[in-house]
Amino acid sequence: MKLHTNPGNFNSLKILAAAELSGTKLELVERKHDDKVVPYLTRNSLPVLEVFPNKFIFSVGAATRYLLSQPSLSPDDECTVDRWLEWDCNQLQPSLVPYLVSVIGQNKQDAFLLSQLQTLLKLLNTELKGRQTLTKAGITAGDITLWGSLYPIFKPGKAIIKGWESLYPNIKAWFCGVEEKPEVQKCISVVVQGKDTGVFKDSLLAQPLPLSPPSPSTLKPEKAAVDAGKKQQGKSKPEKMEAEPVESQILAARPVTPEELAAAVKAWNSGKSSCPKSRERVHPILPKKGERNILITSALPYVNNVPHLGNIIGCVLSADVYSRYCRLRNYNVFYICGTDEYGTATETKAIEEGLTPQQICDKYNKIHSDIYKWFNIDFDYFGRTTTVQQTQIAQDIFWKLYNKGHILKESMEQLQCEKCNRFLADRFVEGTCPLCKFEDARGDQCDACGKLINAIELKSPKCKLCKTTPVIKSSDHLFLDLPKMEPALQKHLDGVFNTGTWTSNAKNITNSWIRDGLKPRCISRDLKWGTQVPLEGYTNKVFYVWFDAPIGYISITANYTDQWEKWWKNPEQVEMYNFLGKDNVPFHSVIFPCTLLGADDNYTIVSHMIATEYLNYEEGKFSKSRGTGVFGNNAKDTGIPADIFRFYLLYVRPETQDSSFSWDDFLLKNNSELLNNLGNFINRALMFVSNNFGGTIQEMLLVDDDKQLLAQVTRELCAYIENMEQAKIRDSIRNILSISRLGNQFMQANKPWVLVKGSDADKKRAGSVVSLAANISCLLSVLLQPYMPATSDTIQQQLNCPKEANMVHPEFLCHLTPGHKIGQPSPLFEKIATSKIDEWKKQFAGQPAPEKKETKSSKPTGGAAVASGPCDPAEVARLTEEVAKQGTLVREVKARKADKSEIDVQVAKLLDLKKQLALAQGQDAASSGGGNKKKDKKAAKQPPSGQGGGSTVSVASPASSGQDSSPEVVRLTEEVAKQGNVVRDLKGKKADKSQIDAGVAKLLDLKKQLALAQGQDPDAAVGGGKKKGKKK
Repeated sequence: MKLHTNPGNFNSLKILAAAELSGTKLELVERKHDDKVVPYLTRNSLPVLEVFPNKFIFSVGAATRYLLSQPSLSPDDECTVDRWLEWDCNQLQPSLVPYLVSVIGQNKQDAFLLSQLQTLLKLLNTELKGRQTLTKAGITAGDITLWGSLYPIFKPGKAIIKGWESLYPNIKAWFCGVEEKPEVQKCISVVVQGKDTGVFKDSLLAQPLPLSPPSPSTLKPEKAAVDAGKKQQGKSKPEKMEAEPVESQILAARPVTPEELAAAVKAWNSGKSSCPKSRERVHPILPKKGERNILITSALPYVNNVPHLGNIIGCVLSADVYSRYCRLRNYNVFYICGTDEYGTATETKAIEEGLTPQQICDKYNKIHSDIYKWFNIDFDYFGRTTTVQQTQIAQDIFWKLYNKGHILKESMEQLQCEKCNRFLADRFVEGTCPLCKFEDARGDQCDACGKLINAIELKSPKCKLCKTTPVIKSSDHLFLDLPKMEPALQKHLDGVFNTGTWTSNAKNITNSWIRDGLKPRCISRDLKWGTQVPLEGYTNKVFYVWFDAPIGYISITANYTDQWEKWWKNPEQVEMYNFLGKDNVPFHSVIFPCTLLGADDNYTIVSHMIATEYLNYEEGKFSKSRGTGVFGNNAKDTGIPADIFRFYLLYVRPETQDSSFSWDDFLLKNNSELLNNLGNFINRALMFVSNNFGGTIQEMLLVDDDKQLLAQVTRELCAYIENMEQAKIRDSIRNILSISRLGNQFMQANKPWVLVKGSDADKKRAGSVVSLAANISCLLSVLLQPYMPATSDTIQQQLNCPKEANMVHPEFLCHLTPGHKIGQPSPLFEKIATSKIDEWKKQFAGQPAPEKKETKSSKPTGGAAVASGPCDPAEVARLTEEVAKQGTLVREVKARKADKSEIDVQVAKLLDLKKQLALAQGQDAASSGGGNKKKDKKAAKQPPSGQGGGSTVSVASPASSGQDSSPEVVRLTEEVAKQGNVVRDLKGKKADKSQIDAGVAKLLDLKKQLALAQGQDPDAAVGGGKKKGKKK
């Protein structure tokens, strides 16, 4: 037998593995994609298995099945294998291959295709629960086919799904079990050849995409909107539905079992009586013994700015969805938030606007409150931190820490403005960056080179308020002794990591903080606006915002009720959920828990932490200063209902990786998922009841297809609950849309508009169909409530929905019984036109990021090596090829997220090759390192030799040295990387401190040698010995 394939074809993995496992010898014939292998195929497709001369199998699944035929398989196992092969071909491949082409082939992320894949993977993960293989017969063609398909998204490379091991543990166990087979390992070495999944790029770009059925998601936005608009016209004849996208297709992958069918029918017929009554929301809400008491917090937004859509989805909106769900489950839930009002940022904003800090807080607290009210964020209480209760509770916690020996006293050097008579916090000082010479660097970070700096390191520092030069003075400060509390923290985390819901990024960030041991952290600041430190000798200071702010959760509760301790000093009965962005994780998972544990006053400490990644805007980031992106105060001005913003933000919620707000995608989701799917189904079902049955629900006589529908809806309902219990908010919204698609399919299959014109029996059937559809609409209105509360309310009004229906119950119940009168139906959603999208794109595009200001020291002063004489074409061609190869290697190491030291080595080699190429072409070598790229820094040249005032070492800026790639620099870069790994290994295995110290000393010495070789300041290269955590 022969296998005809092209290099890097990931489908070859399947056929080769099947051949190895079956002991079949294959002759590997390397082909180009345009080679005509199968004469009778109209489009070329590789790989192809040639079984006999001119006898071909060109379906990968069929070829794998042929090679791995197992006569011992039972009929049931045979069917299972065939079902999974069909699933791979018809459902997985149409989503997988376009995703791989987009990400690996075109270097473009596609959030929609990724979401489809995640839906499919979730199904597979469920199927593999408790199984090592797809059947009890061991590894079959089904296992090998699916393993080969999933290889590119589970192995290092651009297409890898981050965190897949924790997201799909059953798949992980199965996948690793297949891959560890020696026969499988052999075929990997043949196809992948030790590289990452970038090896598949050329083959992916050459192969035709698999055919997929049309769906609303693949229609052009305008066409989807026009179709949807027609379908929501009251009495118009419903049109034929388009084929459903992959989420609904997967429902057929697993047949409904007799047990599921019986349970669904039983619940429908008699389950309503067992549904509990919904809880009355009576304030003040307090914990109740024997109930599930859930305390929900969302990260307190800074008061000095206006929140953008990324801020809103990152904490308050996500927490709002979860709290609404908890109420629908009858949990005793309490949701709080408020504005974080103390600190340097507030003082700075007050100076900018010519107001007092309190006036700034009052102004922006109202702005935040109004924005959240418009977005329908349903807090139980929204407060603020500038209160008497905040001072009392924060000082009480401090005294408990102090009296138990958890507070240290140390001195810090700071800049003091003698004219203003104040120490200058980071944002109150500006000067020249000591690293890149940028003249407008802040006291905490340089905007030009992006490096974190200490204010006292600035050259020519100036007070931001009066522009005079400050002096360096020592100031005494207080530190939280985190190392002393680390054992108690670790014990707590070990427990909640096992029993609670923690997103993978929350766990990873927390573990990275404590992995190398915690350090004391400064909790005081030389400011006036904040909670006063009560300790004698420190009363002229305030608490650092990240000690003070989380205590705001407690003080906000104390402003809500004087019985606040029932929530905050009741860890046995209360579960605390934190919703936040990933940048706030360590303060909530390390510093705040340590504070409460150290106080030793029976405080409730976080049990669950739900952290999001970042939401970007289009291809860039939100920026208030440049006017880029949609901010909370101008979302309302678009005329788009808040529910539509809520739906889209939750649909693209950055749960496992960064995502983007895209106006084009916003239009598509509104016009397809909402208008064409959800809105179309509910509107035509209710309009049919209204127009043909006088708005009265008819008797529902269930036939087999109806019972199947009940079971399928119940399955999605249970998945919705399972996802929400784990705070997988984005996944649950897809369960809602899947139920709606099931309803659309049901209506389309039964055609009540035809039945109603037939016999009496047909009319009865039509009434049964649309009444069942109305009950599905009732269920959707409840499930939709956490996501789109106003829309949910509208649907319930149109249904005249009974109050008792507003519970999320794990069974699909009949709440609209025969004889029930519905209200007046009307369309739920409106089409968004492309012209409006273009208008909003322009409105919120903002100004481009300003070019960084070039300082005198950053201008070139000559000295660049320039080649002379004619170019050698052969040498130029050789170096051009070398640069291309090295560029590919750099991209690959970055794609697999290699260690930074490894990336630096490869980048250094690339820059050196570019210099050689520039010289060979007769160009300026100093400009050959890609200086126009975003992350490059402006070169800062030093005076020519002999003009530096007699210094023995000529120190250039790090920016310019980044292009110095001499052999010595490359060698030392590799040595630093190796020694860095040695130090990490020593720390990882908790070696003796003397061994670690010796390793660190050697690493620092190598870094100094590298800095000197690059023309940098060796002391700056090793951080100058400054303590971490001293900056605000």
